[in-house]
Amino acid sequence: MTEEKSILANLSNAVINLELDKVLETVNEALSKGISTRKIVLDGLGDGMEKVGAKFASGEFFLSELIFAGHIMERASTILDQNIDQDQANIEGKVLIATAEGDLHDIGKNIVISMLKSAGFQIIDLGVDVGAEEIVKKAEETGPDIIAISALLSVVVPYVEKTVKMIRESRIGGQVKILLGGRALDPERATKMGADAYARDAWEGISKAKTLMSSRK
Repeated sequence: MTEEKSILANLSNAVINLELDKVLETVNEALSKGISTRKIVLDGLGDGMEKVGAKFASGEFFLSELIFAGHIMERASTILDQNIDQDQANIEGKVLIATAEGDLHDIGKNIVISMLKSAGFQIIDLGVDVGAEEIVKKAEETGPDIIAISALLSVVVPYVEKTVKMIRESRIGGQVKILLGGRALDPERATKMGADAYARDAWEGISKAKTLMSSRK
């Protein structure tokens, strides 16, 4: 195993074991060795978070572990945001992202943001509990390529539907791509609402975002 692969494997394991200090230490080590932020996020932090998600899905981890893992990701991202690779000046695309009105959960959204940034996307983060009117207003002001909306709670699904409808009826509705995510939704429901794609997790989110960008070219 090469030194780079060893460092990234150690980083992934530290995330899985919920070792905050070890994660931050290993992120700094990776940066000092010249490993790109893209690899650190995708092959280190992302790999670990994917396994944390699997443990949560299987019942081995509970919500408290998932929340702490999200906190670890945020702390690591703070370091990485100061070290974005210069070769990422060629922006992959611009994504406006928000959690749906009535939903205060930001773990998944923040992980998606970290992953998208590392993949070369410019991010406009509107935060949580964001109404349809604000999303449309900001989208018209900033001209994103993609609007990504996350919904964890089933009670906010009507707000997501309202938001998608308002986006489509706005002056940018025919240009912007809409990407939905979160447990409250699924591919069929997203399509029925008028969205262009659905992602079940952060890793699929990157893939779908890249596909949507390709379809715009």
